Amino acid sequence: MGDAIDLTGDGGVMKTILKSPKPDAAAPSESFPLLEVQYEGILAETGEVFDTTHEDNTVFTFELGKGSVIKGWDVAFKTMKVGEVAKLTLKPEYAYGSAGSPPDIPPDATLVFEVELVACRPRKGSSVSSASEERARLDELKKQRELAATVKEEEKKKREEAKAAAAARIQAKLDAKKGPGKAKGKGK
Repeated sequence: MGDAIDLTGDGGVMKTILKSPKPDAAAPSESFPLLEVQYEGILAETGEVFDTTHEDNTVFTFELGKGSVIKGWDVAFKTMKVGEVAKLTLKPEYAYGSAGSPPDIPPDATLVFEVELVACRPRKGSSVSSASEERARLDELKKQRELAATVKEEEKKKREEAKAAAAARIQAKLDAKKGPGKAKGKGK
């Protein structure tokens, strides 16, 4: 959808917006620092998925700016709004780098994440006057995600039907070639 944006000025965190949020969508802030996200992490060098929330349709929750996630996420999620989907490309120094890299991820790996900011919430115990508005926004987002999942499933079914139809046409052509045409040639 968009061009890659260099969020750090050194190419360490590149962000490409895949789906824009609604203009009035909530954004992370001092009042809403708890983020709920869905993501898929891919090793840039191999294309291998190393972690995802999509398989079990869960969300990952963290507090922005507290160092509880890799550096590139703290940088990138500050620029996002609820409902936004983005591709993040993180150089090693903004990913795991040499310290604390999980065993299945090389320390010098560039990581690519497809991320969605699902929600921004206040810290537990915080009083927020617009909590009902946030709840309504989350309900709307949930409906949008369910609709998108339905559309995605329908598209998948159509692709599978198209593949099956194409395979049947190819098989019919092969059967036609094997049939009477070869028998006539052998008789001559």
